[in-house]
Amino acid sequence: MELIKQTRTWLTLGVAIATMAMAACDRVKGQSQPPSSNRGDTPPTPTVLVAPVRSQFVERQVVLPAELVAFQDVPMHPRVQGFVESIGVDRGSIVKRGQLLVRMAAPELDAQRSEADAKVQSAQAQRIEAEAKLASDDATYQRLKSAAATPGVVAGNDVEVAQRAVDADRARVESLKRNEQAAADAARAVRQVQAYLQVTAPFDGVITERNVHQGALVGPSSGPMLRIQEVSRLRLVVYVPEVEVGGIRSDQDVRFTVPAFPGESFSAKVQRVGHSLDTRTRSMAVELDVMNRDRRLAPGMFAQALWPARRSAPSFVVPATAVATTTERTFVVRVRAGVTEWVDVKKGAALPGLVEVFGDLKSGDQVAVRGTDELRAGTRVNTKPAADGR
Repeated sequence: MELIKQTRTWLTLGVAIATMAMAACDRVKGQSQPPSSNRGDTPPTPTVLVAPVRSQFVERQVVLPAELVAFQDVPMHPRVQGFVESIGVDRGSIVKRGQLLVRMAAPELDAQRSEADAKVQSAQAQRIEAEAKLASDDATYQRLKSAAATPGVVAGNDVEVAQRAVDADRARVESLKRNEQAAADAARAVRQVQAYLQVTAPFDGVITERNVHQGALVGPSSGPMLRIQEVSRLRLVVYVPEVEVGGIRSDQDVRFTVPAFPGESFSAKVQRVGHSLDTRTRSMAVELDVMNRDRRLAPGMFAQALWPARRSAPSFVVPATAVATTTERTFVVRVRAGVTEWVDVKKGAALPGLVEVFGDLKSGDQVAVRGTDELRAGTRVNTKPAADGR
């Protein structure tokens, strides 16, 4: 009886061990083999958000350095040497064209003018005397000539002598006329030089410098006595970089600011283009006219121009995130027929959410919105248009 119980116990223990061994084998098989439903499947094709390459004019505003200069700026130098007799203006004086600014005195010019006037009067007197003698000799000649028409009344030699006297008188009169004209020209030249003793304003403006005072000896070799500037109209000189000169347009309005009036902007219009680049800065000077009748702005002020930069032809733009940059290249990922390819580009101007690019692209090309070198060239992908087209 005891033997039967031991036998049953051993049989029960053997069945349990066998059951556990079979369960362990099933678990190992389940871990080593994939489920039958996934056997033979390929990796799924990734989906890429794409946006079209757009062609459009790129317009933006860039801040460029500029300066205000007087529309006209003239240093007033003396043309002749003399003493300042009177000066009726000072720094800040507003003057009109033709207004007397400085009166000078030059005694030697007064002497020269007196001498020249005397020579003119002398030449006039000699001419008048010669003309009177010519008239007298010519009357004598005419009488002798009339009398000679009657044979034997007047000798023919007397008529000839009278004629030669008239010819000589006429030649002397012509010579004296030339001398009188030369004397008059000399006197006029002296008067013109004397006119330089009065310095007048060449245009409406403001006296911005005064360097002499009454009694000073000045001359052509000395510095300027005054400086006059036209400030009711100013020139705004903007230095446009080489990359932006293609978009310069005549008569375009430009806003600018100056530190003297923070928070306030002014307007100017393009009038003159330099058409030449400064080789040191690679920029082109462009002049704009600024109306300044209230004279708030002043020559010499530094300004910042809000320059409307514009390309001369349409450019390609893509989403800013579409451009990928590595240590070796800058590119976008273009998708054609479901296959990716890398297209090298150069970045241009940055726009809100977009960037200007230059490369082998066409308008309408589809590029990955997120450019990355992880998306290798030649990868087959599914495309999905971006919600906002960017």
